[in-house]
Amino acid sequence: MPALLRDRRVLLPLLLAPGVGYLLLFFGTPLATAFLASFRTDDGAFTLKWYGLIASQPSMLRGLRTSIYLGVAPVVVSLLVSVPLSLAIRRHFLGRRLFSGLYKLPIAVPAIIVGLMLIVVFERGGFVDRAMALLGISLPKLVRDDWSIGVIIASVWKQIPFMTLVITSAFAAIPEDIRFAGRSLGATRFATFFLVEVPLAMPGITAAVLLTFIGSMGSYAIPDIVGSPTARPLSVLMVSQFNDGHFPQVFAMGMVLSAFAVAVLIAYYAVTSRIGDAHGRGDAR
Repeated sequence: MPALLRDRRVLLPLLLAPGVGYLLLFFGTPLATAFLASFRTDDGAFTLKWYGLIASQPSMLRGLRTSIYLGVAPVVVSLLVSVPLSLAIRRHFLGRRLFSGLYKLPIAVPAIIVGLMLIVVFERGGFVDRAMALLGISLPKLVRDDWSIGVIIASVWKQIPFMTLVITSAFAAIPEDIRFAGRSLGATRFATFFLVEVPLAMPGITAAVLLTFIGSMGSYAIPDIVGSPTARPLSVLMVSQFNDGHFPQVFAMGMVLSAFAVAVLIAYYAVTSRIGDAHGRGDAR
């Protein structure tokens, strides 16, 4: 038996078995159950009816487009803010420790509270609108607007601390010697950052984008409170269908939403892997 355990072909599956088994039991089983249920009628017969309703109903198609939009747009804005913020946090400045604690506070605020805060601050007649009116400035509609700007603002406010925390750790893991080597070879600070640090930190950046995208695309509370009343994302429509007792339709909508989320993530991985490959080829030259 000990000789058998020393065989790597046997030892590796044994070491992976607990983790893989956990994923299969608590993730794979519910997913497979929901997938099969999305093809069932109320009497248990096989049907494609629920997917046909999603493809044929304008509200469902609009909800899918809105879900993708509300998944991608906040992540892009959060990334543009989080990367510079993570670089600023690495520097030493007065009040750095206090700021490092304060910027994480939105993580602890529930999404439903964020939505209500946005209404109080940015709704017509809200705090900012009244303050701007004193200056003769009229703000555009930011809550329940057609472009869901309020949803993006609320999602970005929630996502930036988490994304910054992950990206800061990714940049902090890069040895200082690598940065100094790039500068000593004549690279500017700008070139060192984009050609050396970003490719090395890409696994952390990718993880941050992935986790925030999944949470943003499947968010319910914020889009329901401050989102457009005419373009509801699938997550909101799913809850409506669930309350009406249309469970197979809910499963089908969940499968479609998951499929598009996976497709967007695969496309993102393809783009980031090309960046890494191009960086590797540049180093080889």
